[in-house]
Amino acid sequence: MKPILLLLLISLFITSSSCQKDKLEYALAIHGGAGTILKENMTLEKEKEYLKVLDKALSVGDSILKNGGSSLDAVEQTIHILEDSPLFNAGKGAVFTNAGTNALDASIMWGANLNAGAVAGVRDIKNPISAARKVMEESEHVMLSGDGASEFAVLQNLEIVDSKYFFTEKRWNYLQKILRKEQEMKKDDRHGTVGCVALDKNGNLTAGTSTGGMTNKRFGRIGDSPIIGAGTYANNSTCAVSCTGHGEFFIRLGVAKDISSLIEYQKISLDKATDIAINKLNKIGGTGGFVAVDRFGNISMKMNTSGMYRGYVNSSGKKEKFIYQ
Repeated sequence: MKPILLLLLISLFITSSSCQKDKLEYALAIHGGAGTILKENMTLEKEKEYLKVLDKALSVGDSILKNGGSSLDAVEQTIHILEDSPLFNAGKGAVFTNAGTNALDASIMWGANLNAGAVAGVRDIKNPISAARKVMEESEHVMLSGDGASEFAVLQNLEIVDSKYFFTEKRWNYLQKILRKEQEMKKDDRHGTVGCVALDKNGNLTAGTSTGGMTNKRFGRIGDSPIIGAGTYANNSTCAVSCTGHGEFFIRLGVAKDISSLIEYQKISLDKATDIAINKLNKIGGTGGFVAVDRFGNISMKMNTSGMYRGYVNSSGKKEKFIYQ
């Protein structure tokens, strides 16, 4: 064998061995919305409440992945914790539309085969993320909306609730405040989302996102959360991404897919790809952030706002939660 060819083979072996050695068995990251979140505006008690729910969500995902469960199950069950909490703008804590109703969106994507499902504008499905998964697994479609999505959810035996379930005094009062002083409100205070990304022991990536949308939204507005490639994306060969923020900007840039494409085509790291994505948002005036995990278990949590509820856990035993920038 020629010396040059031998050296090349040795180099490839070392590189491959190094990648395998550095790869984590599993990893999971979550977000609970980004925006104007300032420590001076947060009481110690409220901060503890947020961190407690984030910790519970991380523990649920960690338990599933640690025991060999799929990233798909981990993402769905982790998001359930966030959807069931009135603290976050998804599920129980969903914000109100201009008409004083709730309209929820969610999506999920399985990186192994690029299959995906989403629901938009639903008003009576307790956990929209589960409806999104059912669309992915039990239908030939990617997105269902409104009454049709609810009808499908009933056929799939998902829990349907009275619309009153989504009423929380905090969100209702916030809508009234916006209606009274709309011109004075900061745009990035009006939205929020929850999401989760995960890598399991089999190397499969999943991303999921769920939201109540933007406070005071009108005309059936739908943001990026249920749109595959904008608010959610997963591909086993690159990464999984879940976004939060002013959805119109994430839709225009196709942020989630863009991060994956940067890794795929430019052969750059997850960290560099997410930096580029944030810079693109800055250039067009978009606000928000995202959590992402690549196929090696590396995690990136970026935002251009003052805060984003977020956290991660992985197979090395690391578990951290954050709120502020």
